[in-house]
Amino acid sequence: MKKTVCMTALLGIMMLPCAAFAQAPAAQPTTAPAAAASTAVPADQQPTKEQLIKLFELMHVRDQMASVTKMMPALVQQQMKTQMQQMQKDHPEMGMMSEEKQQAVGIVMDKYMARVFDIYPFDEMISDMAGIYQKHLSRSDVDGMIAFYSTPAGQHMVAMTPVIMQEYMPLVMQRMQERMKPLTDEMSKEMEQIAKPAAPAADKPAEK
Repeated sequence: MKKTVCMTALLGIMMLPCAAFAQAPAAQPTTAPAAAASTAVPADQQPTKEQLIKLFELMHVRDQMASVTKMMPALVQQQMKTQMQQMQKDHPEMGMMSEEKQQAVGIVMDKYMARVFDIYPFDEMISDMAGIYQKHLSRSDVDGMIAFYSTPAGQHMVAMTPVIMQEYMPLVMQRMQERMKPLTDEMSKEMEQIAKPAAPAADKPAEK
């Protein structure tokens, strides 16, 4: 039972960071690889590296990534704490560890959480992003975006993005936490059923 509850709590914790990166409506998935391939921009029309560097500079991509990454640890840590408190309330057996051991677990979680946000460097993120932009945006598309982000309206949008995200991300985390609880409770019940020891077989009646 205790292992089942801990696994359920861990599932919820692992899903929280994913929610925080939901910065924009998800693209509609395509069901066939051919459909995805058909959207690719021909190589001779793809934006140059120099165009994308200029665009990303105007969009302050590196600063935006740094801003989001800076917010994430505190948000995730708070959500982890809240979720664990709720799980301990629902399942008192989780609180059987001594306070010293609970603190030790918290220190380990903090250490590895800090490492999570450093495993994907900004330079690599931007390089990967550039490859996707080249695949789906033409040179004229990027020229238009550069023109927009060069305007006061475009720069205002860039400046307001961290402010918007600062309000949006806690809301996403809260919504996910609220809607995940019934799911994790249901999963916990199913796992408990699976983990139950099999009932002993009834004695066969003696043969006459």
